[in-house]
Amino acid sequence: MIIRRYRPSDQDVVTDLWSRAARQAHPFLDGEGAGERARLLREVDLVRAENWVAERKGSVIGLLGLRVDGPGDGDGPEGGDGPGAEVGGLFVAPEAQGGGAGRELLEHAAALHGALTLEVFEGNARGRRFCAYLGFTERGRRTDEETGHPLITLERAAPLKSVGWLHLREGRLLSVRTRGNDTFYLPGGKYEPGETAQEALSRELGEELGLVVPAEELAEACVIHDVAHGKNGRRLHMTCFTGGPQDIAPVPGREIAEYAWFDRQEARERCAPAHAQVVDRLVAQGRMRG
Repeated sequence: MIIRRYRPSDQDVVTDLWSRAARQAHPFLDGEGAGERARLLREVDLVRAENWVAERKGSVIGLLGLRVDGPGDGDGPEGGDGPGAEVGGLFVAPEAQGGGAGRELLEHAAALHGALTLEVFEGNARGRRFCAYLGFTERGRRTDEETGHPLITLERAAPLKSVGWLHLREGRLLSVRTRGNDTFYLPGGKYEPGETAQEALSRELGEELGLVVPAEELAEACVIHDVAHGKNGRRLHMTCFTGGPQDIAPVPGREIAEYAWFDRQEARERCAPAHAQVVDRLVAQGRMRG
């Protein structure tokens, strides 16, 4: 799946998927997905908002519209630390729902802008469940002036942004445990101001394990979105990298209690929740045994 900027050439397919998804989500609204609402989408929302689409196998299957206050577009190395954004609309083609497009679009917005707010109609039960699953909580309620239906305002804090290193030895994944914790994590950690992701990981590997891994040798492998372990439901945005030396002799720093290489079962039992996604990807790639 690809998340990219909306293009004017997407208008027809986006208008169609919006119309069908809106009618499905809001059957209680007269004229939803057509008429004046469709005109406003084409002439206002698709022109003025920051719009993104989800594309799978060359077909656009989702639309996200954002209203952003303040400077910056979140494209810097740390991202996600800006003034936040309001989700003006999120729509996925009915035939593509359940495939992750909506989640990927929202996580992309959070990675760019940090905290997110949105409104959902009280009558849209499926939309409310989806938002709750992704960590949104209720902030307030109001009555929509146009339709008379109640709207719920939801919000979610900016995700914690981190980096992690994927290092395997004979099909086992390197993991570390910090002092005072029982759970293992990927080697890595948070950004320092002004660092790129590769620079942050290079520094963390030196501090945690005494390893010299030049930033230029690190290659992005994947991005993991999950609930951050021990952070009261706050979301995690972790960029994972491969690269660097294969033969290593870690020397734990003062914050690291121990390190170990885990197989799939051990990783699931002893590591943070985000590990499950990492392990599943590595198994699918044939790099870890299933």
